[in-house]
Amino acid sequence: MGSSPIERAIFKVGEKVKIKEQLEKVRENLVGYDHVTLVAATKYMDLEQTKVLVEAGITHLGENRTDMFLEKYEALKDYPNIKWHFFGNLQSRKVRDVANRIHYLHSLDRTSLAAELNKRLENPLDCFVQVNLTNDEKKSGVRPNKLISFIKSLKQYPKIRVIGLMCIAPFTFDQQVLEDSFKKMQELQKDVQELHLEYAPCTELSMGMSNDYKIALKYGATFIRLGRVFLK
Repeated sequence: MGSSPIERAIFKVGEKVKIKEQLEKVRENLVGYDHVTLVAATKYMDLEQTKVLVEAGITHLGENRTDMFLEKYEALKDYPNIKWHFFGNLQSRKVRDVANRIHYLHSLDRTSLAAELNKRLENPLDCFVQVNLTNDEKKSGVRPNKLISFIKSLKQYPKIRVIGLMCIAPFTFDQQVLEDSFKKMQELQKDVQELHLEYAPCTELSMGMSNDYKIALKYGATFIRLGRVFLK
């Protein structure tokens, strides 16, 4: 037999309390990191769970699928303070649906995407260049040895502003592997900054997710993307 309406209501209340409790734990870990932007990655959250975070003061939300982004974007229009982030692989044919609705793109990794964005954008967009730190060519992102040439190629797209770099660290509990990854991102950021490009100040680092954000903070993360931690 299914649960009763009262049982479902009690469950929902308990779920909201847990999400708020987890958010408070994260906020405690961010004391002293006032320069860090917490982005709630809502991939694993339904609309009601997402609203709990928004009503608890989260203003930065991120999605990695176009359909889910558009659904939540429309549903949350009554919350004007929301800043939308897009993390996933953005197909060129989907750019028209997303470009002028987001405030940040974390997954710029090819000139064809930059060209399509530049064509569709009404105003300049803050972008992170996604870096592929693995040896897997099937993974998204620009390889470190091609990063500088890629950054330079973006000069021709005036509506693209490279505010930083983004990486998805290996999913591992090996702290040394994670530290090496985040340290590499710091080094790459410095390389880009030394170019002194007006369109690519690269002052930010988008790195650190639910399982590794505390380590990322030690290596200069300024945007952390947390999702599953709120659903524990």
